[in-house]
Amino acid sequence: MTLYHGTNADIDAIDLNQGLRHKDFGKGFYLTPDRNTATRMAQKKARLYGGTPTLITYEMADAALHSDLKVKVFPEKACLEWLIFVDSNRDRKTMSPIHDYDIVIGPIADDGVVLQLTNFHEGIYTPEQAAAQLQDRYLDQQYYFGTERALRFLRKTNVETL
Repeated sequence: MTLYHGTNADIDAIDLNQGLRHKDFGKGFYLTPDRNTATRMAQKKARLYGGTPTLITYEMADAALHSDLKVKVFPEKACLEWLIFVDSNRDRKTMSPIHDYDIVIGPIADDGVVLQLTNFHEGIYTPEQAAAQLQDRYLDQQYYFGTERALRFLRKTNVETL
């Protein structure tokens, strides 16, 4: 499967220590099967941090999802379990990882999701109501790689400056 990583410079080797904590699925390396989503991310990173918008293409071996790796696959649409998982990972009071998955696949929490999380935290919605508000939204998909074992199933195939 072809996956894309949008960034502001080429990456020689993936360093999981460079990942930021408090992301949707935790500290790790994120990719998407959607080229346009990765392109937008590359442009955003270059705008925020400098550098050149760069699109890196990887091939993920199909065996990754049928190996001894611990993999979590969420539905393509928002659901309560995914919303709570994202909220827990993004919680800045939590310093330790909340899960031990090697790979997590699921929707990207965009600004609309953040709004519903805020509504939940402010008591406007229950978690179930917040998740229901997102049911009709299309959310881009992301693949999280959180361990060196998982990274073995990725092979860089192309680097393109945008």
